[in-house]
Amino acid sequence: MPTHRANSRPDRSRTLEVRGLRFHVRCWPGTAAPLKLFLHGWLDLSATWQPVIDALPRDWNIAAPDQRGFGLSQAQGDTYWFYDYLGDLDGLLDQLSPDVPVDLIGHSMGSQVAALYAGVRPERIRRLVAMDGFYLPVQPPDRAPKQLRRWLGDLKQEPVDHSYASLDELAARIAKRQPGLDEHGARFVAECWSRKGEDGRYRLLGDWRHRQHGALLYRDEEAKAIFREVKAPTLLLDGEKSHLANLGTGEFREQRLACFGNARQVTIPGAGHMLHFDAPAAAAEAIADFLDAD
Repeated sequence: MPTHRANSRPDRSRTLEVRGLRFHVRCWPGTAAPLKLFLHGWLDLSATWQPVIDALPRDWNIAAPDQRGFGLSQAQGDTYWFYDYLGDLDGLLDQLSPDVPVDLIGHSMGSQVAALYAGVRPERIRRLVAMDGFYLPVQPPDRAPKQLRRWLGDLKQEPVDHSYASLDELAARIAKRQPGLDEHGARFVAECWSRKGEDGRYRLLGDWRHRQHGALLYRDEEAKAIFREVKAPTLLLDGEKSHLANLGTGEFREQRLACFGNARQVTIPGAGHMLHFDAPAAAAEAIADFLDAD
């Protein structure tokens, strides 16, 4: 697998069936309880957590699924509905840690999934880490007709074949979009994100339908009501230079963060939105300090 670098901690792959789909789960077994479960963001996958895992305590028991239709997990062949990610997580935990609360770490989209789940299943989460999430702008209800029209239009679109002649070509494209990565980091991400086809070209892993517009608006008031139900101590870990901070005024985000009654905020200097790309060691240090705190 492309996730192994020099001196990296080896992983194991498991395949679990949840809700009729096959899920690929990457595991780094350890003796220390509880389980640490990492959730990747949109268009990402579990393999890119490796640099963070390498900087965490070696005895931690860690798992990271590819969420439905991402990475090596099965695609569903139609629109992706956000709350399905929570249903998947519930089913995964039934198999990975049915009786013991876990530490849940999510990035971007994964942080939304993690925080919402921690609100509706508080008894299953010991501690929560949300990395650079909660930036989605508030969407007024009068945008709903336009949103639905775009969704209906996307349903009729044919898949676009995004392919690359070489890993170097893909790595160069990634480096351009992720300035926090050096040459080796961009190559590593390119290896994680793609597979070589029979025609010799490299294609991104994951279902192309994730790029379609969804049918529903972000339901801010519903989300905040769920965030207020989170009981676990929470680390809100952000990147100083995250481009998502420009999506709108900070007021709506601060209102969301205020919903977490037992939260600590930490910002990693110089890091962008992809904290695990730009500053894996610093992210790992903040996560370890928080999860191991008394």
